[in-house]
Amino acid sequence: MFNINDKNFINSEIYKKFMNEHPSSGNLRIKVSAANGAVPISGVKIVVTSLIENSNVIFYEGETNESGLIDRIVLPAKRLDSNNLEIPDKTVYSVKATYVPDNLSMTFNVNIYEDICVVQNINIVPELRLIEGDIFVS
Repeated sequence: MFNINDKNFINSEIYKKFMNEHPSSGNLRIKVSAANGAVPISGVKIVVTSLIENSNVIFYEGETNESGLIDRIVLPAKRLDSNNLEIPDKTVYSVKATYVPDNLSMTFNVNIYEDICVVQNINIVPELRLIEGDIFVS
């Protein structure tokens, strides 16, 4: 696995070729909540990767803020072809969300397009625990 912040990787031919094929950028916004969007969840670890020539490359690592958000993750994207907007070129990224308190890990594939902000909503369902006859949500 490679990381976009690794200077050796940035100088590699694999990265240069990828960036040549993806000269534009799109944005990704992550929104993590519980109760169908009513309760924001902070501290969810997010890792955004893409498969480049059979190797996973990390493009972003971070955690959601107190509003359950990570806003404006800028990711490389292919240029849109104005002659063919019915099937726009996309770049596929994998978004892994890890929530340690409930030992949850989920992965989503997202398509990123030039100059478009894609929103990935993630709904965390808390684990229910039975304690002395009462149900507590943790």
